[in-house]
Amino acid sequence: MSPRLKTTYDFDTVIDRRRSDSSKWLRYGQDILPFWTADMDFRSPEPVIEALHARVDHGVFGYCAEPLELREVIADRMKRLYGWQVSPEWIVFQPGVILGFTRVCQVATLPGDGVLVQPPVFGPIYEMPGLNHLLRNEAELIRAADGSYEIDFQVFEGAITDRTRAFILCNPHNPVGRVFRLQELQQMAEICLQNDLLICSDEIHCDLVFSGSKHIPIASLDPEVARKTVTLISPSKTFNQPGLRCSMAIIPDAALRSKLQRAESTHFPEVNTLGFVAALAAYRECQDWLDQVLQYLEANRDLVVDYVEGFLPGITMIRPEALYLAWLDCRQTSISGNPSRFFLEQARVALTDGTTFGTGGEGFVRFNFACQRSVLLEALDRMKMALASIGAAN
Repeated sequence: MSPRLKTTYDFDTVIDRRRSDSSKWLRYGQDILPFWTADMDFRSPEPVIEALHARVDHGVFGYCAEPLELREVIADRMKRLYGWQVSPEWIVFQPGVILGFTRVCQVATLPGDGVLVQPPVFGPIYEMPGLNHLLRNEAELIRAADGSYEIDFQVFEGAITDRTRAFILCNPHNPVGRVFRLQELQQMAEICLQNDLLICSDEIHCDLVFSGSKHIPIASLDPEVARKTVTLISPSKTFNQPGLRCSMAIIPDAALRSKLQRAESTHFPEVNTLGFVAALAAYRECQDWLDQVLQYLEANRDLVVDYVEGFLPGITMIRPEALYLAWLDCRQTSISGNPSRFFLEQARVALTDGTTFGTGGEGFVRFNFACQRSVLLEALDRMKMALASIGAAN
């Protein structure tokens, strides 16, 4: 394949998603600006679109297998970006990361066993144990005086019981935006090994890390940790293609990999043809798009931080190290009741209710800033006016 010329991408032009099948834009009314779910409002990279067109033009959509080179492309990418030597046979394809950590816990546990989580955390991670007849063992992240989040390792280890069988790590962490440091990963891994816990590491946002931080796959620490870890990744968040339903589990241990593959073949759906096509094109040809979108997202992040500090009285946030999601603390505002409901009703802006992230989420909202800057500013201005209306009423 000849080298593709670098493309300069436009992230400022507003794309009307209300006329598409976007759940993000259709969930609420026509006058609501949606910032609640984690997908981007940007057009996907041109190589992905071209590859999808070519596959559709073929016209036959029977049962599929992954493209022959996809495993090698993923393995090469993990080594190049993260210094992790992955063997292609370690990779198991699946439709989604949520399905991935659900399946891992199902095959690693029996009813009544425990799963360790770190709230406030992505809602499906927090809810998964209860939905699968398992106990949720909570090691709540500690919020420091400056608003940043840390791991209290006494709390972490103390949450483990003799029935705890697995730990779901979310790194980078959704919603608090932390990228865990090497020492933190080493200490978590050591505790898990000592307690014979399987680590299921949700690393779906690993490519969306801002300058000054570095993602480290926990399975890359050493072979012993890798043997006890399932790592979940996907191009879905990185290249804005979650609707195409393609993700990967990287499983170094052959016995565990075989067990999960047997479960997949009997109980779980397969990846679809177009998901495979888009994943290969994204990973093979779209690094320039990712480099550019990260620059745009980082500027959006900094805009949100400055706007919150200057114009949204009572709201605070810490500059996220990764993700395109701001975690807004609304507990010192004059809002009476649920802040997400307030902003939906008074600002016509849809945010994610912090309570959906479990313990530690009350009084917070999550704000998706992966959109055109003009739309972002309109939403922030609406929130500013809504807060001002409280002051005027008082």
